[in-house]
Amino acid sequence: MTTKQSGLKKSVVKFGALCSLGATIAALLAMTSSAEAATTKTAAAKAKSGTFLGTAVQTRFGAVQVAVTVKSGKITKVSVPVYPTSEFRDQQINSQAIPLLVQEVLQVQSSNIQGVSGASYTSQGFYSSLVSALSKAGISA
Repeated sequence: MTTKQSGLKKSVVKFGALCSLGATIAALLAMTSSAEAATTKTAAAKAKSGTFLGTAVQTRFGAVQVAVTVKSGKITKVSVPVYPTSEFRDQQINSQAIPLLVQEVLQVQSSNIQGVSGASYTSQGFYSSLVSALSKAGISA
């Protein structure tokens, strides 16, 4: 066998090993996707349907409390029955911040949300109460 043939044979063996590795990786990725889909379905099945009231969280300017309505594992409604309103500035901030926070929860379907700039106390209280409500609903935060 010549050196050229020997090098070609090594290349073919390496290529075969790479193809085998690629097939193994593809199979593992397919199994992972199936497992993630099953986990998502299981989480949705464990979630309760109904309206769940989160813990009232005291912030520097007053309490914030979130209520979440869940149907078949999907967040269908978010309301904030308790939030600071005693000062005019509280009313200004919360009239803008709360709808944004609610919209984001409905969009991402979890507590994985961003706070609202200029409303950090409300955002933190909202988040903490939301996590509590989702926990009661059987939805992991």
